[in-house]
Amino acid sequence: MAAKLPSAPSLSGFVAPALLRWYDAHRRTLPWRAGPGETADPYRVWLSEVMLQQTTVAAVGPRFAAWVTRWPDFASLAQAEEADVMAAWAGLGYYARARNLVACARAVVAEHKGAFPRTEAELRALPGIGDYTAAAIAAIAFGAPATVVDANVERVVARLFRLEEKAAIRPAAATLTPNERAGDFAQAMMDLGATICTPRAPKCLLCPLRDGCAANAAGDQEAYPVKPAKAGKPTRHGTIFWARSGSDVLLVRRPPKGLLGGMRALPTGPWTDSAPGLADAPLPADWQMLAGRVEHVFTHFRLQLALASAVVDRHAAPDGAEWWPIESLGEAGLPTVFAKAARATGEL
Repeated sequence: MAAKLPSAPSLSGFVAPALLRWYDAHRRTLPWRAGPGETADPYRVWLSEVMLQQTTVAAVGPRFAAWVTRWPDFASLAQAEEADVMAAWAGLGYYARARNLVACARAVVAEHKGAFPRTEAELRALPGIGDYTAAAIAAIAFGAPATVVDANVERVVARLFRLEEKAAIRPAAATLTPNERAGDFAQAMMDLGATICTPRAPKCLLCPLRDGCAANAAGDQEAYPVKPAKAGKPTRHGTIFWARSGSDVLLVRRPPKGLLGGMRALPTGPWTDSAPGLADAPLPADWQMLAGRVEHVFTHFRLQLALASAVVDRHAAPDGAEWWPIESLGEAGLPTVFAKAARATGEL
């Protein structure tokens, strides 16, 4: 005989104890996570949460370790050169996050004596910290009963309550958040979504919450959360210029505002709906179009780039440009799209 399902109101008394027992036995060991009995480091909590936005745990792990070795606390990051931080961030995407990390560290040092404030409202007032990150820091670093809802938590809650409306998920999650061990509960929900309540083929037989899960009872777990139809992404076009002088290649610094702002990059014209060409070359030369194209997908559009190459007059480089040794181009911190283009030239 199937176990009796708790009603929605009684889930608040069922979920936290069951989930925390599971978490105590099955918690993931992550480089930024405090172990049992340890006190969480707010700096590491904040940094990991920012790094993990739109990036996988596997990709973040080694990058996090390198980062905290170089900048172990707010004070050291506040003193860092923004260009060095941007280069260290290369490949993690959403480069505005890196600029906000520096701005936030400087604000913490200047306005809060080098320590994070403890409330969600105060945390949200800092650069780059939104509702989710503020709740995660408050809960995990300070034990506040804040409701933390990322994609994993959203999926767990939508299935537990069998919710079709996304707007209902956060209020439902708030009914489950306990006053005690709120940080462990938030991380337990994340772990459950990442390892058990997965988007496809959830491991319901292993789930500590299966007896309270409305979607499991109905047998339609994978239908939740309900996702709206995706709108097609527009395609933009442009040309990237590989300007070589001897064993060096020309790099420029992108404008501080806008997409990939402040990053080193290969020269490129605007990315538009028009076909690519040579009109936006960074300096006069005998430019030759290379075979093939570079494709990259951003959040709001797809990008198709042609490649043009030339040997150029070193002294004709535009102001602010720099020459970088081709053999060590991997150390320049190029954003992924430009690193792809560099590899596509066949000269690396």
